[in-house]
Amino acid sequence: MNDTTIQERADQFRERYRRVREEIGKVIVGHEEIVHGVLTCLFVGGHCLLEGVPGLGKTLLVRTLAQTLDLDFNRIQFTPDLMPADILGTNMIMETPDGRRVFEFQQGPVFTQICLADEINRATPKTQSALLETMQEGTVTIGGKRYELEQPFFVMATQNPIEQEGTYPLPEAQLDRFLFKLVVGYSNRDELATIVDRTTAGVTVTPEKVMDGTEILKWRQLIQEVILADHVKDYLVRLVLATHPEGEFAPPITNQYLRWGASPRGAQTLALAAKVRALLEGRYNVSFEDVRRVFLPAMRHRVILNFEAQAESVETDAVLLEILEQIPEKADDLVGASA
Repeated sequence: MNDTTIQERADQFRERYRRVREEIGKVIVGHEEIVHGVLTCLFVGGHCLLEGVPGLGKTLLVRTLAQTLDLDFNRIQFTPDLMPADILGTNMIMETPDGRRVFEFQQGPVFTQICLADEINRATPKTQSALLETMQEGTVTIGGKRYELEQPFFVMATQNPIEQEGTYPLPEAQLDRFLFKLVVGYSNRDELATIVDRTTAGVTVTPEKVMDGTEILKWRQLIQEVILADHVKDYLVRLVLATHPEGEFAPPITNQYLRWGASPRGAQTLALAAKVRALLEGRYNVSFEDVRRVFLPAMRHRVILNFEAQAESVETDAVLLEILEQIPEKADDLVGASA
């Protein structure tokens, strides 16, 4: 495929992406980076974890996304008494017209395309883990039979901060299956005033449908075709390796404050998310800046702080930002610095 064709497709992607964001913006006030992060996860085929205190619009965002895209949508409210079968479905005994009894599988709410796992850390780890197979494989296995989920399949989970009462930390294996972890902050003065105007005047805004599942899968193919040059790939690989304590590329802050580093999924996430950034900047090759822009949301849930960091109240983002500062773009600079 020649460069002109790729450039035309990249321009089309930017325009369609802009239309989706425009429709979401009719409902969601501010939070531009959060909206961009959610859309990045959707377009590369990953899943997204939103963290923030109640009432910041996390659930509204995913509802609006489902309205903008012509995709099936289900919401699951996670509670301490929720069971895995309540999510996945179960085999029920049904009676046939001739009086025989047979098992028939009744699908759970996870059989959709956009699945909102609302307040996921309110449920026990056993119930949280029910989503592991669906997130990784896009399938559900019940009673030895495997069921395929319709693509695209996107899990959007929200959680309250861990320090709040009645929550359970997500297992590390499940956290690693989220492409991004996005932290939703408070609205500023102007945004809050706009929210009050929109929600207390009795006017309901419904976003238009812009895109369907077939088009999303088409854009996923384009994203994979974006060029990742060897020197940029080496940079993102070194960034991931820099999160490994006592590793070859670990800066002092990693050895001081991290207990575990990022898995290979972290490198895959950096590559795919940076490709989306490149397309939105009008390029079909990834730059160093593209990688840096996606580093925090891609990594903040993949590294584990040690006891010293917790005792000193060190934030994960602060460690990652220092790693980003310490790792040079070119490997030659690293060699020269250590010589």
